[in-house]
Amino acid sequence: MSILASGSSGNCTLLETSRTRLLVDAGLGKRETLRRLAAFEQQIDHLDGIVISHEHSDHIGGLAALLGKWRSTTVYLTPATHAETLRLLPEGHAKRLERVEFIQAGQSFVVGDIEVAPFSIPHDAVDPIGFAFRACGVKMCVVTDLGYMPELVKHHLRDADGMVLESNHDVEMLKVGPYPWHVKQRVMSRTGHLSNDTVSQFLADPEGFDARPRYLVLAHLSENNNNPDVARISAEEALNRRPGERAFAGELLVASQHRPLPPIQL
Repeated sequence: MSILASGSSGNCTLLETSRTRLLVDAGLGKRETLRRLAAFEQQIDHLDGIVISHEHSDHIGGLAALLGKWRSTTVYLTPATHAETLRLLPEGHAKRLERVEFIQAGQSFVVGDIEVAPFSIPHDAVDPIGFAFRACGVKMCVVTDLGYMPELVKHHLRDADGMVLESNHDVEMLKVGPYPWHVKQRVMSRTGHLSNDTVSQFLADPEGFDARPRYLVLAHLSENNNNPDVARISAEEALNRRPGERAFAGELLVASQHRPLPPIQL
C-alpha cells in the first residue's frame, strides 16, 4: 500500500499485489499522481481499477485526467456517487467515465486478486463508503471522511492487518481556527470528520479496536485545524491506555497531504 496523498486537497492510495493494481480515490491531478508514484519508482503502464469513496472534489478531482492516461481502467462507485460525479465534472471530462461498474455497501466484489468489501460511512455526501480489502491472506481497511464511529464501521475494521483511519481535527484548534462557524459546525457534525478525540476513544477501547493492525495510519489531517504531532500524541496516549493483554504492538504512522508515505508491505 502506498498513500500518495491524504487530506482536504487531495486523496489517493495505491494498493498493489503481484497481479493487481488498484487506486483508492483519485483526488490528485494526473501530473502530481505520476510524480508521486515516481517518487518510489512506480512506473505504472496499467491500472486494473479505481474505487471511489464519494464525490467530493478531494476524492475525484483527478479522476478524468487519470482515465485519459489509463483508458482501459474500470471505475468502481455506487450509482448515486456516479450520478453526482457526472453532474460535478465538466462535460468533456464526464465522457471519460466509460468503463464503470456499480457497487454498493454490503456487497463485496473482486478486482484481479483483491476482494473489496464496501461499507456505509456517515458523511455529508450522497452515498459515502469505506473499504476493506483482502488479498494474499491479509486485510487492509481504508476509512476516512466520517463524522463518528458507528458499530458497523468498527465491525468492518476488525481483524485488519493494516488500517488507514481519519484523524481530521483537534476540536479546540477547530473552534478557534479561521473557518466560518457554519463550516466548523459541519466538520464537527455526525456527517463531518473524525476528531483526534473521537479516534482516541476508539483506539483506547479494547472492545472497539482489536489492536491487531501491523500498521495504523492516521489520515486526512486538516492543515488548519490539526498537525501531525498533535494527532500522533493523541493516538499514542490512547494506545498507552489499553490493558496490557490488549496492547497495540504495531507501527503508528501519519499520512501527509504533501508527500507520499513510503510503501507499506503487508
